[in-house]
Amino acid sequence: MKKFIPEIETLITSEQLREKGKTLQDRRNLITRHILFDGTEIVIKSFKIPNLINKIAYRYFRKSKARRSYEHAQKLQEVGIGTPKPIYYKEEFDVVGLAHSYYVCKFIKADYTYRDLVEEQELPDHEKILRQFVHFTHSLHENNILFKDHSPGNTLIEKQGDNYHFYLVDINRMEFKTLSFEERIKNFSRLTPHEDMVATMSDEYAKITGEPYEKVFELMWKLTSKFQEKYYRKIRWKKKLGLKK
Repeated sequence: MKKFIPEIETLITSEQLREKGKTLQDRRNLITRHILFDGTEIVIKSFKIPNLINKIAYRYFRKSKARRSYEHAQKLQEVGIGTPKPIYYKEEFDVVGLAHSYYVCKFIKADYTYRDLVEEQELPDHEKILRQFVHFTHSLHENNILFKDHSPGNTLIEKQGDNYHFYLVDINRMEFKTLSFEERIKNFSRLTPHEDMVATMSDEYAKITGEPYEKVFELMWKLTSKFQEKYYRKIRWKKKLGLKK
C-alpha cells in the first residue's frame, strides 16, 4: 500500500477533494471516493477541524480520530473482523495543535448497509442477513472489541455467494476489553427501533451463547427502548431550540 502514498498525498495537499473525487458524505466530516492511476478505488475521510481544546488534546494527550481509525482497522484485520483495508492516515498541526487529519482506506462496493435492513424489511434474505450479522457482532465481542458507534449506517454488507460479509466503518471510537453480558447486549441497542428485528437478533444470540431467549430479548428490548426514548427526546429538544428542522 505504500506505493499509493505519494498519489494520496497529492490529493490531500491539493485541498480539492470534492473536485477530484466523488463526495459520499459532506456533513460534519467530508468523505470522498477516488480512483487512483492503477484503478485502485479508495476513500478519504477528512475530519472536521477540532475545537480549541481538542486541537491541544489531539496533539499532546490523545490520538487523533484519523490515527485511531487507522490503528483500529489494523487491529480488526488482525483478528479477522471485516473493515475496509486501511492504507494511510495523516495529521497536520499548526501552532496550537491538530488542524487537519485524514484517514484513507480501500473502497468497498457494498450491496447494503444495516440501515437498509431497518428501512426495507421486505429486502431479500432479510432474516438471513440479520442472523449472520448477529454472528458478526458476537465475533466482535469474543475478540474483546466494543464498537461504540455500532449504529445502522456503520456496517457495510456485501453478498458473497450464499453468504454475507460485514465491514465496519467510522471506527475511531472503540474499546478493547473483556465485555460483560449486559455490555454485549447493550451493543445492539442503537441498531433498530423494530421489535421484530430485536426478537430475531435475540433469538440468534441466544442460540450462539446458550443464554435463555427470554433473558436476551428482555434486556435487548429494554436497552433498545431506552436508547430510542433518549434519541427522540434529544431531537424534540433540538426542535424546540430551533437547532433542527
